[in-house]
Amino acid sequence: MLAVHLLAFHFTKLKEDQIKKVDRYLYHMRLSDDVLLDVMARFQAEMVKGLGRDTNPTATVKMLPSFVRSLPDGSEKGDFLAVDLGGSQFRAHRVKVFDDGKQSSQLESKFYPTPKEVIQGNGAELFDYVADCLLDFIETKNLKRKKLPLGFTFSFPCKQTKLEEGVLLAWTKHFKVRGVQETDVVSSLRKALQKHKDIDVDVLALVNDTVGTMMTCGYDDPRCEVGLIIGTGTNACYMEEMRHIDLVEGDEGRMCINTEWGAFGDDGALDDLRTEFDRELDLGSLNPGKQLFEKMISSLYLGELVRLILLKMTKEGLLFNGKVSTALLTKGKIEMKHVSAMEKYKEGLNNTREILTELNLFPSEEDCIAVQHVCTIVSFRSANLCAAALAAILTRLRENKKLLRMRTTVGIDGGLYKTHPQYAKRLHKVVRRLVPNCDVRFLLSVSGSGKGAAMVTAVAYRLAAQRKQIDAALAPFLLSLETLREVKNKMRTELEYGLKRETQASATVKMLPTYVCGTPDGTEKGKFLALDLGGTNFRVLLVKIKSGRRRSVQMYNKIFAIPLEIMQGTGEELFDHIVQCIADFLEYMGIKGARLPLGFTFSFPCRQASIDKGTLVGWTKGFKATDCEGEDVVDMLREAIRRRNEFDLDIVAVVNDTVGTMMTCGYEDPNCEIGLIAGTGSNVCYMEDMKNIEIVEGDEGKMCINTEWGGFGDNGCIDNIRTKYDIEVDEGSLNPGKQRYEKMTSGMYLGEIVRQILIDLTKQGLLFRGQISESLRKRGIFETKFLSQIESDRLALLQVRRILQQLGLDSTCDDSIIVKEVCGAVSKRAAQLCGAGLAAIVEKKRENRGVEHLQITVGVDGTLYKLHPHFSRVLRETVKELAPQCDVTFMLSEDGSGKGAALITAVAKRLHNVGQK
Repeated sequence: MLAVHLLAFHFTKLKEDQIKKVDRYLYHMRLSDDVLLDVMARFQAEMVKGLGRDTNPTATVKMLPSFVRSLPDGSEKGDFLAVDLGGSQFRAHRVKVFDDGKQSSQLESKFYPTPKEVIQGNGAELFDYVADCLLDFIETKNLKRKKLPLGFTFSFPCKQTKLEEGVLLAWTKHFKVRGVQETDVVSSLRKALQKHKDIDVDVLALVNDTVGTMMTCGYDDPRCEVGLIIGTGTNACYMEEMRHIDLVEGDEGRMCINTEWGAFGDDGALDDLRTEFDRELDLGSLNPGKQLFEKMISSLYLGELVRLILLKMTKEGLLFNGKVSTALLTKGKIEMKHVSAMEKYKEGLNNTREILTELNLFPSEEDCIAVQHVCTIVSFRSANLCAAALAAILTRLRENKKLLRMRTTVGIDGGLYKTHPQYAKRLHKVVRRLVPNCDVRFLLSVSGSGKGAAMVTAVAYRLAAQRKQIDAALAPFLLSLETLREVKNKMRTELEYGLKRETQASATVKMLPTYVCGTPDGTEKGKFLALDLGGTNFRVLLVKIKSGRRRSVQMYNKIFAIPLEIMQGTGEELFDHIVQCIADFLEYMGIKGARLPLGFTFSFPCRQASIDKGTLVGWTKGFKATDCEGEDVVDMLREAIRRRNEFDLDIVAVVNDTVGTMMTCGYEDPNCEIGLIAGTGSNVCYMEDMKNIEIVEGDEGKMCINTEWGGFGDNGCIDNIRTKYDIEVDEGSLNPGKQRYEKMTSGMYLGEIVRQILIDLTKQGLLFRGQISESLRKRGIFETKFLSQIESDRLALLQVRRILQQLGLDSTCDDSIIVKEVCGAVSKRAAQLCGAGLAAIVEKKRENRGVEHLQITVGVDGTLYKLHPHFSRVLRETVKELAPQCDVTFMLSEDGSGKGAALITAVAKRLHNVGQK
């Protein structure tokens, strides 16, 4: 028993001594966590360099865009071919993808050798060989009569400008084929395939094996957004935000970046970590000075590294009694399979003895222990370096997503990872140590690179089909210049109908006279009250106007809510509520006893007989109070004041908010003769020559006309541009068949149009995995403010996803792109239609004045114009395009409905006083 213990002690001591000896000898190959964190930071810097347009040419990590923009979503289906060139064997595959809800697929493969004369010959021979092997596979599988799409896995760095094109930058691994570099490998494959007239194959996608691995694993796990190869070569890819990829146009969505990390350090960035053995190995390789990171990691080089270390240690008398065999002097005699065998847990030492004996080295027990430890250090360094670069990619992904902690999956393939007994475990452990805030699942790819090419092709197929469906849904929102001219001309016709006595009654654009006959001239002064009713809030304002050198307008206001039950109750309740709010305000301001002149902004269509008489034509914007339509709203307000019997007011003017907007801007700019509201509702007013207004007596001077253009199209004149979604929104509204133009252009309805489109696209399986959530079924959930937020250029898709999540819509990155596109189509059309209408008005003003060229200012208000990131620009561009002889300045109104009402009251008082004199 004692003898056994002594023997075990002796062996343990022997092992410790040998391990210490090798550790001292290979000290530079043992990397601490601090060194690895430093490597990680260096790699992060290289990634940024590779992504930048200006820095990419000098970057070693090329960060090549793959033009793979989407991961599998489970709805892919079809029959696909794939060929895979780049490893130790050439492979042909047939992949059937089933849309059965189980994400199932079926793979059939055939392996072909890659003879040395082919992989180190010329390009024509290589691609002819690939085509011949594919023909053999097609014949074997009896697929000759089928036209099948093909994905081409080509595991070498290529510069791509689209998915089905790739120019070879450089050969790597043991490939050295002449005449292929700087040429498009897809064209070469197509040419070779065309020689076989009896096969019909369509090459749809060129894929790197790393991308193929990610796509294969992405089919099984939607969280997979990183692909990693650790085999003959090494590489990684991941899904990068488009806004960070300077080399590709566009900021929307994501794209898979093939890092080509094997070249990391080719500029000397890793020289402090490379040993004399790394340098010697590089000098003896096919591509000295290139792929230096790969030469420290991949299985093609690790066996040779071990050989060079053993050779030097033997020459220095540290192994095999200093006796070098011919085999140990021969390049390539130790391969990765030998290193893996020597590192096996139990039989490793026996394997080591056998392998060394085959190399005619006659090892002792000490030699076997030392050699085994050399293998461990070399392969452990490989796993450490790989982990550091992968940790850099994971950190970038997490930071892109702005997450404190991230769950993700890395799809992984390659002989070294799969067959080495310790490699996978070591890699996982180090990655988790370097990025503790990332919960990483490592998913082994089954037939990754080949099936992956088929998956990329399947996704491309799905996206092409989806693109057609989305384009078809949004096509009716794309208005040509010709269509917009038609809209402008129809609007002009309707404006004329509204002004003429015999057609006014049946006109859809009512052209209501406001009895506002002048704009401010700067002499207005005094204290005025203003009321503002036009939405869900009601305001009462005290406005102090000073004239002369100290000309100014001071305002004090209070906002009161109008509950839904009052908006849709009786007229008496509505006006009693308004008077209650006025009483609160007067008390709050301490002016209850004063009889002040009052302007009442009432933002609904009214027919006026004078400036202080306004008969409600019909409610809009969600109001439905009974017994109001056909009644004079000023009388209703006076009645409510009498009922309360607490105070009295001098109601001078009933004002539309659009007119108020024009007057506010007119106070600052005398050239302002048009008012535009582009907000919850949509409307325009302008100063018309009295001689053109047949429904009002007199031909002298001008009067402001409130067009109430929201009703444009109620007679069917723009039915040709209304979509099924517009009809849906109209039919579900409080006033079906009314305000059709407003329902295509105003903030109250745009979100609802978007919601209808999203429902339709979801039903077609193009959004939200085909699932219509409860929240999407709710009318009004998609408020117009969300359109403004989603379309903001500063907003990354991640933030778009967050907005959609707030709405209860669980979206993918692809969903977010589509939603953004839908919002853009709806709001652009709204701005263009609004611009076409406005162009008709400015043209009319130009003709009224009888000038060749008109300069005019439009006062504008409304949240859509003010807050939407693109609405104002598109509106201005459309007006310029459709009314080229008019130079239109747009001026933002500062509180048109409040300040404007007071100014109209002040102007009316001024004109009244002038009239009395």
